[in-house]
Amino acid sequence: MPRYSHHVFFCTNRREDGRQCCAQSGSSAMRDYLKQRTKELGLAGPGGVRVNTAGCLGRCAEGPTIVVYPDGIWYSYANQDDLEEILREHLIEGRAVERLKLPG
Repeated sequence: MPRYSHHVFFCTNRREDGRQCCAQSGSSAMRDYLKQRTKELGLAGPGGVRVNTAGCLGRCAEGPTIVVYPDGIWYSYANQDDLEEILREHLIEGRAVERLKLPG
C-alpha cells in the first residue's frame, strides 16, 4: 500500500524578473489552506492525503498550479472554493474536477 492515498504538490515558485509565477497568486497561502482542511477532515497523514510545496512545476503561465499523485492530474485554481472542490471531488470522492484540469 502506498504511504499516501494522494500526494498534492503546490507550485510556490517565485520569479524575481516579473514574469507570471504561482507565488503571485498566493500559492503558499493556498497550500496552507488545503493542508489545514485535510487535517480538519482527518484526511492528513499516512494512508491519507499529503500536501506539499514544490519548486517550479513549469506551468506558471497557466495560473497557480497543483499536481495530484498518484493520478498525475494537473489543476489550476483561482481561490479556496476551487480547492474545496478538488478536495471534495478528487481527494475524497475520487473524481477529477474536469473544469479545473490542465492538459497532462
